[in-house]
Amino acid sequence: MDTTSAIRHSAGSGPDRDRDGRGGRWGRIARSPLGWMLTGAVGVGLVSALTATGPGPVPVLGAVAAVAVYWLVMRRVAQRPTPEIARSRAGREALLGGGIGLGFILVSALLITAFGGYSFSWAGDGFVSVVWSAVAVQIGAAVTEELLFRGLALQALERLWGSGAAIVITSLFFGVAHLGAPGANAWSGVAIALEAGVLLGAAFLWRRNIWFVVGLHFAWNTTQELLGIPVSGHTPEGLFTVDVHGSALLNGGDFGLEASIVPVLIGVALAVSMLVLAHRNGGIKSRRRAGH
Repeated sequence: MDTTSAIRHSAGSGPDRDRDGRGGRWGRIARSPLGWMLTGAVGVGLVSALTATGPGPVPVLGAVAAVAVYWLVMRRVAQRPTPEIARSRAGREALLGGGIGLGFILVSALLITAFGGYSFSWAGDGFVSVVWSAVAVQIGAAVTEELLFRGLALQALERLWGSGAAIVITSLFFGVAHLGAPGANAWSGVAIALEAGVLLGAAFLWRRNIWFVVGLHFAWNTTQELLGIPVSGHTPEGLFTVDVHGSALLNGGDFGLEASIVPVLIGVALAVSMLVLAHRNGGIKSRRRAGH
């Protein structure tokens, strides 16, 4: 070996660089599932914090920025492709998910109303301004939350421990994340974990597409907001005002529809159906399969 070769060999080896020359120990940590999950969570979370409550189109622009951050982390840090955010299926998947989310909330609200838990009246506020505000805010919320919980957390944990563990852990965290909302309590946390965490996780495992889950999440939240029903405890400016009657177990109390037993039962039924479909499609991965 000549001197030049020796110098090159010395510069390309050692504890700070791995065999393929991509950053050594810290590079391996960043490329591990927990590494890219945490990196992406910081990036997407920062975008969400800066744009979620902004005026006008700011939440929508934040959603676009969050997708860009997610793509960069997955491609550059995790070094994996991103078929789950492919544009080729985005519109179709979002519409399908949106239809399910819309039906889920409308059926839940209708049943609660039929059992005497809700009554509605027209709010009389500006139609266009109310709808535009709801759409902008909920696009931002749906995109950033799904990138965080299903795009990053569920996929990272799935690679470590399989689909079952991943959906349980992300559902629990999704419920805990909503405990700080107005009107939240232990039951609302359980309800969110079951009807939202498990359902949205099952939806992703079935379709393997972020846009499907974003569409479901967006239609869910937007429909509640336009109906004037509190969204995770936050009272919106909707097209209607809602009066609640009777038991909080039926109407959800101050937390809103999501703490009602009705959507919990419907959501669990939908989630089970989606998990069955995911299993048939090969979308459920064991720990051994997930690691490859």
